[in-house]
Amino acid sequence: MALSTRNETFENHSAKSGTPVISKWLENKTFGLGLINITLFVILNVTGILLMFYYSADTGRAYQDIKDLQFVITFGAIFRNIHRWSAYAMIALVFLHMSRVFYMAEYRSPRQLNWVLGWVLFLCTLIASLTGYLLPWDQKAYWGMTIMSNVMASAPIIGEKLKFVVLGGNEIGQNALSRAFDLHVKIMPLIMGFLIALHVIRNRTEDLIANPQLHGDAEGSAWPDLIRRELSKVFIILIIIMAAAILFGAPLEEQANPSVTPIPAKAPWFFLGLQELLSWGAPFWFAIVIPTMVLLFALLVPYIERGQTGGGVWLHPSRRLQNILFTAFVTVAIGLIILGAFFRGPGWRFYWPWESWPLH
Repeated sequence: MALSTRNETFENHSAKSGTPVISKWLENKTFGLGLINITLFVILNVTGILLMFYYSADTGRAYQDIKDLQFVITFGAIFRNIHRWSAYAMIALVFLHMSRVFYMAEYRSPRQLNWVLGWVLFLCTLIASLTGYLLPWDQKAYWGMTIMSNVMASAPIIGEKLKFVVLGGNEIGQNALSRAFDLHVKIMPLIMGFLIALHVIRNRTEDLIANPQLHGDAEGSAWPDLIRRELSKVFIILIIIMAAAILFGAPLEEQANPSVTPIPAKAPWFFLGLQELLSWGAPFWFAIVIPTMVLLFALLVPYIERGQTGGGVWLHPSRRLQNILFTAFVTVAIGLIILGAFFRGPGWRFYWPWESWPLH
């Protein structure tokens, strides 16, 4: 989630030196995703603090507290909606940011560690969203956590122990809710705040290492234009999130009931791809081994690829194979989520969206 400062300063230096250091596509298509994600992180913390004033992590009160926020407390629904849609947007935009870095090969030396930090931040974003998903204590939250805990239990040797540690027992109850709350509001914000700061600092340092000519007057003269561009992106994302909060309410189903299983019970949308993989075969291979191997490969990309050409340029021809493989991975990941969200019904059987599900 690094600030997109390098391209504006590159452009300024290019204008002064007459040396084209980047392409026109790169100059105009950096999107500012780093700053947008930092903005979303700040929004999530501010709205989360406000929501904490009216929420108790108690299985006997949590659902009613959320209902009060939704229907009784002034602006409670708006703040909850902003929090929910900001979290969902951050998941998508952090992944888009990582994709942009890949397509421009900006993970190469000296930025390898920052690429790893970016993926760790993406995982932290997923964990924060998953723990927050449980807090309303409704049916969707309870059964979504049930599915995810069963996925954890499928890991060999340590699976059941890991599930016990996460849930604080063998079943989802007060201990699970308390631990999810502590992770969501105490631990994850601190970890993510530290990693974001480290990510930004390293990004700035690595920019100066890779391009020492950017230090000095060329950089200073770019700041007014940089600030104007980045602030405009912040205002745009604020407007979009506010519009979504007004137009689309955060869902709230019936109170969590272990004796009533939804048909079908589904994981949170950002883990639906994993649930879909789980339905294809042995949980150990499809829910543990394959995702872990994909993640390790993604982390090690800067250390595996030794090429030097095409850095800082979108979809450079010299990286055609890498771009095709990464695009295929993204397509499959999105396809699995869509399949699980819209084409799976009772018994996790395939249904076209226009087909009716059996009543019994």
